[in-house]
Amino acid sequence: MNNQKCSTLFQKPRRRTSIIQCIYVVGFMDLFGVSMIIPLLSHHVKALGASPTVAGIVGSTYGILQLFSSTIVGSWSDVVGRRYSLLTCLLLSALGYVLLGMSTSIALFVLSRIPVGLFKHSLSICRALLSDLVSESERPLVMGHFNAASSVGFILGPVVGGYLTEHEGGFYTSAFTCAAIFLTNAGLVWMLPWSETLIHRNDTNSSNDTSKVCHDNNCNKSVQNGSHAKSHSSVSAAETDPGSRAPGKHGGGLRWREVSLLQPAWKQLSSVGSKIHMVASSDMWDLFLVRLLMAIAIMLYYSNFSLAMEERFSLKPKVTGYLISYSSTLGALAGFLVGPVTQLYGNNMPALLLHSTVLTCSLIFLYAAAPSVWQVLLTSTFFAISTTIGRTCITDLELQRGGVQASGTLIGAGQSVTAVGRVLAPLLSGLAQEFSPCGPPSLGVVLALAAVGLLLIRIPKWNGRGMKKTVKLGNSE
Repeated sequence: MNNQKCSTLFQKPRRRTSIIQCIYVVGFMDLFGVSMIIPLLSHHVKALGASPTVAGIVGSTYGILQLFSSTIVGSWSDVVGRRYSLLTCLLLSALGYVLLGMSTSIALFVLSRIPVGLFKHSLSICRALLSDLVSESERPLVMGHFNAASSVGFILGPVVGGYLTEHEGGFYTSAFTCAAIFLTNAGLVWMLPWSETLIHRNDTNSSNDTSKVCHDNNCNKSVQNGSHAKSHSSVSAAETDPGSRAPGKHGGGLRWREVSLLQPAWKQLSSVGSKIHMVASSDMWDLFLVRLLMAIAIMLYYSNFSLAMEERFSLKPKVTGYLISYSSTLGALAGFLVGPVTQLYGNNMPALLLHSTVLTCSLIFLYAAAPSVWQVLLTSTFFAISTTIGRTCITDLELQRGGVQASGTLIGAGQSVTAVGRVLAPLLSGLAQEFSPCGPPSLGVVLALAAVGLLLIRIPKWNGRGMKKTVKLGNSE
């Protein structure tokens, strides 16, 4: 019997690999479609007759909605499951882009941004789904590949969008194309073998929380957050037929799937509120603060990059564009380095986060003090790599400390924190530019140093109580 349990932990690797690769495709197409539209939005809203002030207010609508909806939608995916939440986000985002393709007035333009701002969280849910499918040791590698695939889509999208815009009605064609991409993604998600994802979800929990997995062909019997073969069938059946699932306790402890999509809205909201409250009251403020400080520091690095290159080195916008494209391409490719680097560190994510943060801080300082374009090129090369690794590290640490049962809530909360940075960074950048073109990156160095100091203080406490100690969000209800 023990041998049978051990074998189920690693069953059907080809099927699981196919599921993960399909999610990579969804991530690529998602940002490919979005990046077709983003460069065209400001031109379109001005073409509709909006003044610069109105255009700025309209443009901020999306960011504000994302700020408040990221955590809620992520937590909702923990409550009702990844399948229904991901399908809902993709379909409603497609609706938003259809409305955008029909926008012939500012009012309709604003209306089209509402469903996208509220439900464009498909990438976050994909990351949560990947964390369900893989073990803790595999997670950085898989997340790095997913981020790389998404980034490649973000690089290629503007090329296609720019080509379509050259034709008559190009913006509307781009918007409808983006909507079609999201509908295609919804079809891919619908066709995923979700029964297999549930099996791997349960097996991953079992393997993550077992002291010894399959040692000498025997599985350790102490499982904290997973369930064995007896509960696999019941959970799979409940997910396949939501109406058949009772709202009581599961024997295996996977409490995050207790509430069906068919349950009353108040019950879903109650579960969502409970999970968000547990994150807010948890001892994870240090990770979220590091995320915020580094997000602002990185955004300050890029905030006036083109203007600074022109004023400091008389660089033409065309050359600056090449430099930005070079850095973006490296950032995408750096996603493939996350797995090997993590293995080099022996999966010691706190140490890797600290070192990547120190490197990022040093590179921002070198950029601010760069005497030549070649030094800027050198810093941009390593900056793209360090920031990619750092983002993956901090997401992985949030999932380690918060528990995979609430991965949607945790990833959503992280996105909300980053959204706060997007609101604050332009304001801080404008104030810093009053003093010098190097003001924004100089301020970024200060914030990155604060993040390094916080990590130096807090990492010993993480190690002291063990990274395996979590908030236990899955048992909060």
